[in-house]
Amino acid sequence: MTERATTEAGPQGLASRLMDSGALTSDWLSTYQAVLRESFVPDVIWPGVGPADGGPVASIDRRTDPEGWFRAVYSDTSLTTQWDDGNHPGPGRGKVPTCSNSQPSMVFSMLAALDVQPDSKVLEVGTGTGWNAALLSERVGSENVTTIEFDPENAATARTRLDTAGYNPVAVVGDGSQGWPACAPYDRVLITASLREIPADIVRQTRPGGIIVSPYATEYGGEAVVRLTVEEDGGASGPFVGSSAFMRLRQQRAYRTHVKEYLGGRPWPADGRRTTTSLPPEAVAGWLPMFAIGLQTQGMFPYPEQYDDGSYTLWLRDTEVTSWASVDFVPGAEEFEVYQSGPRELWDELRAAYAWWNGQGQPGFERFGLTMRPDGTPWAWLDSPEHPVPAVG
Repeated sequence: MTERATTEAGPQGLASRLMDSGALTSDWLSTYQAVLRESFVPDVIWPGVGPADGGPVASIDRRTDPEGWFRAVYSDTSLTTQWDDGNHPGPGRGKVPTCSNSQPSMVFSMLAALDVQPDSKVLEVGTGTGWNAALLSERVGSENVTTIEFDPENAATARTRLDTAGYNPVAVVGDGSQGWPACAPYDRVLITASLREIPADIVRQTRPGGIIVSPYATEYGGEAVVRLTVEEDGGASGPFVGSSAFMRLRQQRAYRTHVKEYLGGRPWPADGRRTTTSLPPEAVAGWLPMFAIGLQTQGMFPYPEQYDDGSYTLWLRDTEVTSWASVDFVPGAEEFEVYQSGPRELWDELRAAYAWWNGQGQPGFERFGLTMRPDGTPWAWLDSPEHPVPAVG
């Protein structure tokens, strides 16, 4: 370890901050110290850029700004390492971030939720830069770790970093949603990409009593980490343990139809039915209300169209391309103009979902949970599986 790495800006400083926050616990400290984050970060990074935030427009390159790169590596922030499936080299932003070295507090919070034991067999879905695979290999031994990555370039560079650091887990290039049956069954599964559906193959490859930790996103928006325990009948159930914002698993990415298809080529408001609402779009714009709305609704997603004067239009659309709604937000207004079209009244569905969440006292992520039946059918619940979240629409 270099002299500067022991300063407040280096690994020890980050460890102190993570332990103060509770993300890094004492039982993971020696693993953290043995597996330097810098060994799993490429030369070119975009700090703080995620799927739900803007972040800086320029990269940091270790070859031209080694001090800036080092500070970024030992900050508690995610580091985007790839854009647009590798089709954008930089130095500015690409369109979509598609690989990162995750935020350290999130990494260690998820590892704590995973609750690995000394002899646990672990599957990681989403090798990324290889840091998680190295941490798990240090903790339970490389022979007990399988890691799978869809992107061949990311997989190859991660393999090189793992080899250099002295770790040799089973490293697979393939579709992580299918798991890796050759090494199953697993005691623990860590998924480091956002899911809209928990893959049935993953559940089947996990032992009864085994634990699956994964980011889970609703179609509408919002996301949280779920901790599922696999049951004897092949189902799985467990609570959400905190907010998250991960890149989507490539096999579950959403490809949206443009709003002009919903309008049928006609100018807005086309055949939209006009009403007004006193519920401001701002009230439903946060990550938590979006998550609560998404747990109750099916096949609905939002898009805010921003204007220079601070106003915006909140568009709602359905994935079946049958219905749309628009709500115009004007700062300072008490009533907002609504147009709805199609067999579904999407704004009314959203309003009902928000009203239920608000009526429950606006519960946080940790009060929600998810259950997967043996046939793969999911249902969300509040506080316990005996209190399912109501479906709207």
